[in-house]
Amino acid sequence: MDTRNSSDSIGYYTPDRSAEVVNARMGKAINPRLALLMASLVGHLHGFAREVGLTQDEWDVAIEFLTEVGQMSSPQRQEFILLSDTLGLSMLVDAINNHRPAGATETTVFGPFHIECAPVLEMGSNICLDGKGDPCLFEGHVLSIDGSPIADAHIDVWSDNADGYYDVQQPGIQPKWNNRGVFVTGPDGKYSFKGIRPVPYPVPEDGPVGRMLAAIGRDPYRPAHMHFMIRASGFQKLITHTFFSGDPYLKSDTVFGVKKSLVATLEPAGRRGEWRSAFDFILAPIV
Repeated sequence: MDTRNSSDSIGYYTPDRSAEVVNARMGKAINPRLALLMASLVGHLHGFAREVGLTQDEWDVAIEFLTEVGQMSSPQRQEFILLSDTLGLSMLVDAINNHRPAGATETTVFGPFHIECAPVLEMGSNICLDGKGDPCLFEGHVLSIDGSPIADAHIDVWSDNADGYYDVQQPGIQPKWNNRGVFVTGPDGKYSFKGIRPVPYPVPEDGPVGRMLAAIGRDPYRPAHMHFMIRASGFQKLITHTFFSGDPYLKSDTVFGVKKSLVATLEPAGRRGEWRSAFDFILAPIV
């Protein structure tokens, strides 16, 4: 239903009818979905301001905060994604838009540190280029819901290094593409690559989002995880992580990304200091 009315019939702006007056000034010939989104946004923002009795000083701080979030954002670091993640909004949008059939691997947040065009590597390659950390073998299969292997699935993986930083956070310190790579499955759907046992890390605390978390007494840490983005013809794209049992931050992930089904095994393997994590990914078909 179109909630907009003629500006003339609504009258002048008054605090008690502010959202109604603002929304009445939208044009009639605009995209209906845009009209719905903007009308709801304006209504909730104005309702929030009235509910809390927002002061001018508080609104000035909010404007300054959002300005800093934008200024901090770049192709290498997306502070707005970090803000969305830490407010739990990214996970809510993900849940609304990624209903999966029973048995399919669940999704989770994308995160701000993915980089397009990571190198395609031979199966079994080592993505750790800085030589730090405990070696870990990641392996498993990419399967359909009926258990059939999926060939030609592109598995884009990325993680932090042993110091808890992604390569894009430390240009000139970490090698480019450190702990990143793309692998393509064969007819058996199997994948394997070597990396490191990921470590927990705090989200960036040197910007406005980090200061916000500190101000409200929030733990900035994420549990250790490996990122996966899997694409295969005929199947829905899967963006997810694997986490590891026993991690102290599983129940306090600052971006709310942990799901029980994504907690993978992590066990000692081979020589001392080496690890192995096995996880099968089940893709949902495009319907």
